[in-house]
Order: sequence, then C-alpha cells, then structure tokens
Amino acid sequence: MKNELKNISKLPIGIFDSGLGGLSICKEIVDILPNESIIYLADSENAPYGEKSKEEIIELSIKKTALLLSLNCKVIVIACNTATTNAINLLRENYNVPFIGIEPAIKSAALKTKTGKIGVLATKGTLASDLFLSTSNQFRNELEIIEVEGTGLVRLIEKGDIEETIPLLKKYIYPMLEQGVDNIVLGCSHYPFLIPVIEQIIPKGVSIIDSGEAVAKHTKKILENNKLLNLSSGIKTTTFYTNNNLEILEQFLNRIKLEGEASFLKF
Repeated sequence: MKNELKNISKLPIGIFDSGLGGLSICKEIVDILPNESIIYLADSENAPYGEKSKEEIIELSIKKTALLLSLNCKVIVIACNTATTNAINLLRENYNVPFIGIEPAIKSAALKTKTGKIGVLATKGTLASDLFLSTSNQFRNELEIIEVEGTGLVRLIEKGDIEETIPLLKKYIYPMLEQGVDNIVLGCSHYPFLIPVIEQIIPKGVSIIDSGEAVAKHTKKILENNKLLNLSSGIKTTTFYTNNNLEILEQFLNRIKLEGEASFLKF
C-alpha cells in the first residue's frame, strides 16, 4: 500500500483554465510545490468562459477533467473562477479525485477593509453563479460589495494586449473608487496579469487582492491530507498545452518565468 501511494504521489497535478489566466495560479503552485509535475490546459479557443451559459461551462469543464484524468493527474486544480463557481460541485460528485477550485477572495478583503466597502471585478459567469452569491451573502451584513463585470478584459489578455485593457480598467475601477472601496478583489484568474496596469490607476491605500497564493497553499494541504505530496526531488515535468495560439502561450510563460514544455494540442 505504501509503495502504491508513493507511486501515485509522483503523478502530475492537473490544472485547467479557460485560457492563459490560470498560469498565474500555476506559477504560485510551482513556487510552493517545487517537486510536483504539472500538466496545464489552456482552453483559449473557448475563452472567455464568463460569457457562456452554465450548461456550456459545465460541459467544457467535464471535457478538461476527462482529459487530465486520461493523463493520470492525481488532483485537479480548476484555475478558473467561472468554472469553479459553476461546475466544481458536479465534478466532485462525478469523479473520484480531489478538486481544488478558485473563487473571489472576499473573505480576505473583508478582513482588510477599513471603509467597509470592497470592489469585486469578475466575469459575468462568476458574479451570476450560486456559489458566488452564497459566499458574498455571508458578508453583506457587514460590508458593501460593489460588483463590476470585467467585460472584454479576458479577450484582450488572451491576445497579449495588456496595455489595451487600460481604458476598460478605468471604466470599471473609477466608479468603485468613487464609492469608497479600499480593496479590489480580482475575481478572474486572468486579472492578476493586469496588476501592474491596475496599480497605475488606483491610489495608494487601495489594495488589490487575488487568490493565487491561497489556492497554492490549499493545493499543498489537499496533497498532504490525501498523502499525495511528492517528497522526492527527482525528475519532474511541467507541460503546458493550448488549443489556440502557441506563440502567445510562450510569451506568457516567459513573462512570469515559468519553465516547461509548451505545445499545441487540439482538445
């Protein structure tokens, strides 16, 4: 039994996202779990998930899960807020593998705010989900939560057009600031790539909060609890697949200094 668990522990962590945004999560996981092999799926062809119906999001999430399981992944990280909030419960019911999801870090913002007002910048699919509603409702008695849909941001990020997001970000963030928010929660795994741009827009004293580090720490905890943590410092592999533009995937990997094999794969 011990040898069997040891062998399973050497299997890769599977990560999927609606595109390249989840690389921000992947980077945190690689940093905190340096011995783990990784397989990352960037479903850029279908991005953004946030503009799709719940049924479409679930169908796409099932396909990504099935592919990662066929590649012998021991756990699956859903590095997409929209896929997490719409599909993770169904996936957990139907597959016998641990799932780690990501959702807007409202609790972190609630603990930090001094004005009692926080902003959440997220996709339509995340803001409309039952899971987001349930989570945010836990804090509405003590907080004012200003929700804003980041329409168009994911498409620009997927093209690598980070600077082109500035007019949209001003349109979305200025009203939050006018209402007195002192914390802005990034409710999409693509949005951390915009942090350098957002920092040019917001005044000092306003914090940007994303979920990357928390997801990485939770992934480590899940591996430990299930005795799946790879304690060996031997050979590991990090593989990134995209079903759209390989060149842009490679640009993003270079930007955040993530090393591994990048390939085009139709899925």
